[in-house]
Amino acid sequence: MSDSDSRHAEKMRRIQASRRTMMAGKTREKGLLIVHTGAGKGKSTAAFGMAVRAMGHGLRVGIVQFVKGAMTTGERAIFDAFPDLVTFRPMGEGFTWDTQDRARDIAVARTAWEEVTRMVADPAYAMVIADELNIVLRYDYLPLDEVLAVAAARPAMTHLVATGRNAPAALIEAADLVTEMTAIKHPFRGGVKAQAGVEY
Repeated sequence: MSDSDSRHAEKMRRIQASRRTMMAGKTREKGLLIVHTGAGKGKSTAAFGMAVRAMGHGLRVGIVQFVKGAMTTGERAIFDAFPDLVTFRPMGEGFTWDTQDRARDIAVARTAWEEVTRMVADPAYAMVIADELNIVLRYDYLPLDEVLAVAAARPAMTHLVATGRNAPAALIEAADLVTEMTAIKHPFRGGVKAQAGVEY
């Protein structure tokens, strides 16, 4: 073994020992409040990846889509094929600039939130994804205090995932895990439309 290989092997042994010590102290399990936010693409995609991961462990997942719902998506086709593991509810009617009816948007958001609340309270669901919840909170379609109260009162092992741009500061503060997607490049800016398998 060369000196370079020996140094590398020794460095990896030290890292391994350090990691084992760190991991030995991580013994708790709990349901997490998870927030995916930011201007970059991938917030819903990451949440759906978590859903697939949970399904792979035989865990039941509830997904409620705010705003979205007016279009056919690849994820809906896949999740609908596993009704024993996933309840997929696209309950939105489009973006507010398309609907142009604030009262209706609020009513639709309320109906979707009631479905999230029902799923969170049901112990059959290990994970509930409130897709684009952050958008309806930004537009004040739902009271933030109510959302925080439901999140705080969820069963001890239930994961609740909220996606969407502009997550409120109080939701970020309450969360256990927050990821911000950063936009660096997007083909839309170059005139490329949303494409099946990438955006939907």
